[in-house]
Amino acid sequence: MKVLVIGANGQVGKHLVKFIQESDDLEAKAMIRKEEQASYFKDLGAETVVVDLEDDPDTIAKAFEGVDAVVFTAGSGPNTGPDKTMLIDLDAAVKTIEASKATGVNRYIMISSFDTTREKIQEAPPSFAPYVVAKHYADDWLRKTDLDYTIIHPGRLTNEEGSGQVKAAEEVERGEIPREDVAKVILASLKNDSTIGKEFQVVGGTDKVEDAIAGL
Repeated sequence: MKVLVIGANGQVGKHLVKFIQESDDLEAKAMIRKEEQASYFKDLGAETVVVDLEDDPDTIAKAFEGVDAVVFTAGSGPNTGPDKTMLIDLDAAVKTIEASKATGVNRYIMISSFDTTREKIQEAPPSFAPYVVAKHYADDWLRKTDLDYTIIHPGRLTNEEGSGQVKAAEEVERGEIPREDVAKVILASLKNDSTIGKEFQVVGGTDKVEDAIAGL
């Protein structure tokens, strides 16, 4: 199965492409924004495609050629304003969902925020509310499709070395999770069709990633 990783040059994305390339039954196609980002992925033997997520939907859809699954792990980042948040975390997410539908790529995994409920929007401080709004509506757009989707809600991301152990359920107590372990959770979700049509929160824990995903 070939997996298009959107936001591959991000920290979670880089881990994920590496894990996919090390897998026996998966291969990655890394979507990047600049050609100079390609060397990391080429060294892993991964295919790359240069696409700006602010491009028009038809241009973005061309990157979906020849793939079987999509992972959206892109984000505007913490140092941009509400304008980029809406353009990447909402509009680009929706464009890639529509591209999946248009190209017949039915498997779609969304990496969301820990809590994207309406209640969280109302509680969020003004600086964080646009991000929660963007994730809320992107998630909702995906839920309303016929795609084989999974929505993953990770806790606060850290750069610590992954332990390979997590806690995953529809609702868990808020906590931290290394980005490396988020990538392992994505990989396990790709390999386990029982995650189709589900969404779950995940933080650091004591269950092996594969066991936690199998138990959802």
